[in-house]
Order: sequence, then C-alpha cells, then structure tokens
Amino acid sequence: MTRWVILMCLLVSIVDARRQHFNVRNYQATASGKNDDTKAFLTAWRDACKARGRASFVIPKGTYLLNPIVFTGPCRALITFELKGTLLAPINNPSSDTTWINFRYLDRLTVNGGGTLDGHGASAWGRKSGNPLLMGMGFAFVNNTNVNNINSINSQNAHISMFQCENITLSRLTISAPSHSPNTDGIKMAKSKGINIKNVHIATGDDCIAMITGTKNVNISNVYCGPGHGISIGSFGSNTDEFDIQDISVKSCTFNGTSHGLRIKTWPSALNHPLKASNIVYEDITIIDVDHPINIDQEYCPDNKCGNKVSSGVKISNVSYRNVRGTCKGDVAINFKCSASNPCQNISLENIDLERRGHHHRKKPLKNLCSNVHGASHGKQQPAACF
Repeated sequence: MTRWVILMCLLVSIVDARRQHFNVRNYQATASGKNDDTKAFLTAWRDACKARGRASFVIPKGTYLLNPIVFTGPCRALITFELKGTLLAPINNPSSDTTWINFRYLDRLTVNGGGTLDGHGASAWGRKSGNPLLMGMGFAFVNNTNVNNINSINSQNAHISMFQCENITLSRLTISAPSHSPNTDGIKMAKSKGINIKNVHIATGDDCIAMITGTKNVNISNVYCGPGHGISIGSFGSNTDEFDIQDISVKSCTFNGTSHGLRIKTWPSALNHPLKASNIVYEDITIIDVDHPINIDQEYCPDNKCGNKVSSGVKISNVSYRNVRGTCKGDVAINFKCSASNPCQNISLENIDLERRGHHHRKKPLKNLCSNVHGASHGKQQPAACF
C-alpha cells in the first residue's frame, strides 16, 4: 500500500510539473487599475494557448483595467484561467463590442481562482447613448467547461452569458448588482445544452437566470435569488428564427424579495413554425416575500409596445411544480395566463403552500388565476388550485 501511495504521488508530481504557468505580470500587466492591461493579457493568452499539455493563465491579486477582450481558441493546451485579482471594466466602452470578457471556440476550459469581475456598472446604467453597455463574461462555442469560485459585481449588462455552448458547469459563484440596475441578468443562455448551475448566489436588477431560445437540458440547484426577477424561461416567441426550450430542472432554490419566482414568458405573436417550451420541473422551492411566485405569461409585452396583440404561437406543456412553499407579497400566488390558440397542457401542481406575508394581511385571502390551461393538482393546495 505504501509503495502504491508513493507511486501515485510521483505521478501527480510529474503531471503538475508539466503544467506551464503564464502569469500576466510577467507580460507587463501593471495591475494599477488605471493603465490598460489588455495587450499584456492577449500576449499571455497567445502563449498559453499554443503551449503543450496543461497551462495556467494566472492573474495574481491586484486590479487590472481591461477593454473588451477575446480569449479565443481552439488551443493546443488545456487551460485554467486562474483569476485571483480584480478585473475592472472601462467606464466608457471604447468599441462596438457587447461583451467584455469573451471566451470563444474552446474545449475543456476551467475558470476559477476566487477573483472578481467589476463591471463598473453604476457609471453606465444611466447612459442613454454611446457604444453598447458591456455584458460581463461571455462564452460562445465553448464546451466541457467548469466555471467556479468567481465573483461578478455591478455588470453593465448581463453578468454571465452563454451562446451555443455544451456541457458547462457553473458553481460557487457570487453575482451582485443593485435591484434598480437595468438588464443585469445574472446568468443568461441561448442555443446551449447540458448546462449545470449549482450553489450560486445571485442578487441583481433583472432575471437571476434567463433561459432563452434553443436552451435544452439544464439543471439548476441550490440557487439563492434576491433581489431580482426570478428564474425565467423566455422571453421568446417573437421571431421566426427561434428554437424550442426543453428539459429544464429547477430544484432546491430560494427566492427572497424578488418580483417573480418561477416564470415562463412568451410574446403575444403568431409564428410560422411550431415552437414549444416543454418538460420543465420545479421542485423544493422556497418563496420569501415574492410578488409573483408562480407565473406563466403568454401575453408578455414590456412597456406595451407589441402593437396588435395576437395569441402566442408557443406551445407550453409538461410543466410540474412540486413542493413550493413560502410567503407572497401580492394578491395572486399562481397566475397561468396561457395562449388561447395554444393552451398550456399537462400542467401539474403538487403540494403548493403559499400564504400572504405578515399576519395583518391574512384577512384578504390569496388567489390563483388560470386561463387556457389544462392540468391537475395533487396534495396540499394553498390557495386552492384553479384547475
């Protein structure tokens, strides 16, 4: 046994010795928080990407001012992006780029280190003109990747985004922006599948998690959301080039002081092709003083700018709500506003226990609202199910 342990230790040492480290400070990054370190980061990434074996792209403690930057592949090395310091976004985006820290065309990337992305959002949220406000960290065409132990604060736009990604796990993240910050979604994804989100704390001014067109096979667990607009499927259903959303699991999550909790939203638009949201499970959910705990809105139309509204062309089916309990700030606990032309099918409610916040409000009972929905209820239903 002792000889076996020694042999394993030697093998680990050999593998670790083969790992090459590319420290941005060795590439003249100043870490002053005032000088632009973008060039130093790009040069260090170029060398890390073409290395053999494993490579660590190291960002030591300190504050690094970066303009929009793209870390692109494919790379010969398997790269760990080790963020220990703080990355600071520009106050004024100097380009037409919409994402600040970009990872593209990469496989088996690891992002970790306990560091922070500071989006400098307060300086940008009220700006009415100029170049686009920057999303924080974006992944496009990135597969088999782990993102963990990272902090994102005050993003100008969405904090973390994924587009056409597969098999990404995000864990032990802290995402924060004030409740009044506009469009600061915590995690946003489109045309992606095999996404796992767990043990994440999100406080923001928009959706904590948003799943839009083409999102499939997503597992969300142990997420704390608040403030924010809840965990949302959609909005979608307004364009002809959108794709189904399906196989979504949201379990053991807490919503505290959010405007919404579990939300599905589609636009009141006719479609030229079938579009659906299906196979969705919400389970073991804690609701604390939420305005709209459970909501399907197929008449989603922010600012009432939809023109002539028509029945939504999105078909919603096979949605289960199990063990949802807590307190509600509004008058309606569950609101299913489904499409007249495509009624919601196979909607299941099991053990729902929602009550008004505070004892002095209990004289006016909560209610549920349902239109164009077919389903069944089981177990406790407070307030009483409307189908």
